[in-house]
Amino acid sequence: MEVRARAPGKIILAGEHAVVHGSAAVAAAIDLYTTSSLRLGEDGGAGAVELDLRDSGLTFSWPCSRVRAALGEVAGKAGAPTPCSPDELAAFAKLLEGQEIPEAKIWLSAGLSAFLFLYTAILGCRPGKAVVTSDLPIGAGLGSSAAFCVSMSGALLTAAGAVGVAGGSSAEEWESFGKDDLELVNQWAFQGEKIIHGKPSGIDNSVSTFGSMIKFKKGELTNLKSRNPVKMLITDTRVGRNTKALLAGVSERASRHPDAMASVFNAVNSVSEELSSVIELAAEDEIAITSREDKLAELMEMNQGLLQCMGVRHSSIETVLRTTLKYSLVSKLTGAGGGGCVLTLIPTLLANTVLEKVATELESHGFRCFKVEVGGRGLQVSRA
Repeated sequence: MEVRARAPGKIILAGEHAVVHGSAAVAAAIDLYTTSSLRLGEDGGAGAVELDLRDSGLTFSWPCSRVRAALGEVAGKAGAPTPCSPDELAAFAKLLEGQEIPEAKIWLSAGLSAFLFLYTAILGCRPGKAVVTSDLPIGAGLGSSAAFCVSMSGALLTAAGAVGVAGGSSAEEWESFGKDDLELVNQWAFQGEKIIHGKPSGIDNSVSTFGSMIKFKKGELTNLKSRNPVKMLITDTRVGRNTKALLAGVSERASRHPDAMASVFNAVNSVSEELSSVIELAAEDEIAITSREDKLAELMEMNQGLLQCMGVRHSSIETVLRTTLKYSLVSKLTGAGGGGCVLTLIPTLLANTVLEKVATELESHGFRCFKVEVGGRGLQVSRA
């Protein structure tokens, strides 16, 4: 049997950077997915654990005998996860030796270690092949690593029989897990994220697992329900950014100007709190829908101004802001800034021809554009 699981990427609608300093932030799932397909071989001594990263054209394989030699006899357990130990990390690093990882993609090492941890911890050394495809650009701040960990955890736990969905399904049907199963998947995905990022907040994997929108503040998550669809144009500037350095830069500015930056963070908190309320407003007619979208646009515009106060601007972001402003559209960066991605709110009444012109002009700068719906479903699974 082949198991497929897909998990969405995420955006930050409001509050990035300031959330580290105690402000609220709002994150949402988007309908760009990472899909992990898994087919297990016969349980025995022979065979291999394989990972096919289809979009990169890279395939990695570890003979089961070599995995056992590195890790010992791992039985696999599909209950609550135990964090990856330093000894296990060292063993995974050894297993990566000899794998042909392109120098330009050396960052893949952490993702491969996360895969090996999730696979062996859940299934043991049973042979099998995983294939991963994704709509999400890597390293652009759209939660690609979390979507990988969530979709892989979902597929592995389903194959292990630890989670499941009611009723049968065909290859064309996607089904959702129950709350308890999603909680288990999320716990495993968070352990994978820790291998990749060290000390992640857990927000990305939570949004990818459960979908919809959440407000988070000082470690507390609040689910938000959007009564009307929200659509965005995401522009990937293709400019890489160093998240740690950007976070450090904001903290340094806060230490130099504590009173002024405290006011900035407080203002961001107010924007996030109000945006959370606006998101949950029900708009029944055209006038109400337009009013709601106008409020969202103003709050996004204010948030972008506050982000500029924090010093995370970049010329590529400014290009997107100027371009969309020509069409009376509001944009803001999402994530760390310094490049990465920019969100542009798409009003319900905006003509498709106008949106096409905006996207064409942005792409003429070498950017890449995605039209997405915000706040959709989280992890889903299908079996064939």
